[in-house]
Amino acid sequence: MKTLRIKNMVCPRCIMVIEKTMEDLGYDLNDVDLGMIEFHEPITLADRDKIQNAITPLGFEILSDRKSMLIERIKNQIIELVSKDMNDLTITLSEYLSSKLQTEYHTLSSLFSNQESQTIEQYYILQKIEKVKELLVYDELTLSEIAYKMNYSSVGHLSNQFKKVTGLAPTHFKEIKVFKEEVLQNTETK
Repeated sequence: MKTLRIKNMVCPRCIMVIEKTMEDLGYDLNDVDLGMIEFHEPITLADRDKIQNAITPLGFEILSDRKSMLIERIKNQIIELVSKDMNDLTITLSEYLSSKLQTEYHTLSSLFSNQESQTIEQYYILQKIEKVKELLVYDELTLSEIAYKMNYSSVGHLSNQFKKVTGLAPTHFKEIKVFKEEVLQNTETK
């Protein structure tokens, strides 16, 4: 086998960690992407075990069954989608996933719901809210700009969904962040 599917790779930092680990183990790679390592040469079962032992302490896991691999690919596609400028999205989430994964959305949806105890849409919303939190913490965009960037129909829609998921309004979330920073600064100066 020349490709391994990896669980819990969710960001560019994860890719860097996996690349460095494979380099340290002496493997020659073609590519590392979210949820995937592609090797130049086929690896043996002994190599697979060696890799698993190296990545487990880092919070990663080699996926072996097709269902788990497909679920991880769904998650990775959603994370990738959320990290892009979503206001350019002209198709629905179901169309996006079906085209990217070459599988009927109904099949993806049923598998995901059965294995993850949440729907694809719920996972997608949670990922969008995590991205909104990140954008709020950076404090570079207004709430209107964030709503536009994240493809919400309005600031109200974003605020309602944010509050439903976090229990806080976006402005209150931002205020808490500012308050925490002030407390830390006051603690450091004493």
